[in-house]
Amino acid sequence: MSFLNLSGKTVLVLGVSNKRSVGWAVAQSLLEEGAIPILGVHRPARVAEVESFAKGCRIVVCDVENEADIESLGSKFSQDGIALDGLVHSIAYARYENSGMRFHETSRKDFLQAIQISAFSLVEVARHLKPVLNPSASVVTIGISSTQVTAENYGYMAPIKSALGTMVRYLAKSFSRDTGIRFNSVDAGPLKTRASAGIPGYLKNYLYAEQLTFRKRALEVQEVASTVLFLLSERSSGINGQGIVVNAGMDLNYFDADIVERVTAIQP
Repeated sequence: MSFLNLSGKTVLVLGVSNKRSVGWAVAQSLLEEGAIPILGVHRPARVAEVESFAKGCRIVVCDVENEADIESLGSKFSQDGIALDGLVHSIAYARYENSGMRFHETSRKDFLQAIQISAFSLVEVARHLKPVLNPSASVVTIGISSTQVTAENYGYMAPIKSALGTMVRYLAKSFSRDTGIRFNSVDAGPLKTRASAGIPGYLKNYLYAEQLTFRKRALEVQEVASTVLFLLSERSSGINGQGIVVNAGMDLNYFDADIVERVTAIQP
C-alpha cells in the first residue's frame, strides 16, 4: 500500500487550465497514486485543450464568477452519486492591463473581481460542495509565500492571497462544527507557469527569487503538487487551518552573501 493511501480516492481539482498549471501537476500525481481526479476548467473553450493531455479524466466546467455554476456542480455530483474525498482549489485571476498603476490606484471593479475569483470562490465552492464532501475530506488551496512582501508588479494579488489564507482558517473552524473536513493552503514561492508569464516583470522577480533560495534553484511545480498530495492524504490528518510554505527557503535568505556582495561591490 502507498504511504499516502490515495488509491481509489476521488478528488476534484479546480483550475486545470493547461499542461504547465499546478492543477494538472496535482492531477498527474493523483493518477500515479491510483486516485480518481475530476478536472475543473473555468470555460467550455478550455475543455478541448485539457482533453488533449488529460485523456480518460472526467472534465467539468465551473465558472467561479457565477455562483449558479458552483451550485449546479454540487447538484450534478449529488445526482451522479459522486462523493469527494478531496478538493483542490488552484484558481487565481487578476487584470494586469494597467500594470503601471500603483496599489492605491487599484480600481474597485478589478479588485472585487480578483478577490471573488481568487479567494472568496473557495468559500462558495466549499459551501455548495459540502453535501458531497466525505466527512473526513481534505480541501487544499494554492497561496503564495510572500503575501507580506510588496512586490509592485504583483499588485493587489498579494493582499488577496493573504485574504485567501485567512479564509482557509475560518473555513476550517466553520466546518469543524459538524464535520472532520480539513482546510489548508500550500503557500508557494514563484513558479514558472503560463499564468505567471502574464504578470509584468515576473521573470526578473522569478530569477531573483531563485537566487534567494538556499539551493540556488527555483521552485518546481511538482514540488508544490507533492505537498498538495500530502495534505490531501490521511497522513496529514493533524494539519488543519494551516498555510504550508513551500519556497526552498526563499523568505529566509534575504542576506545571502553572494547577493550582498554583488549589490555592494565597488565599481571601478
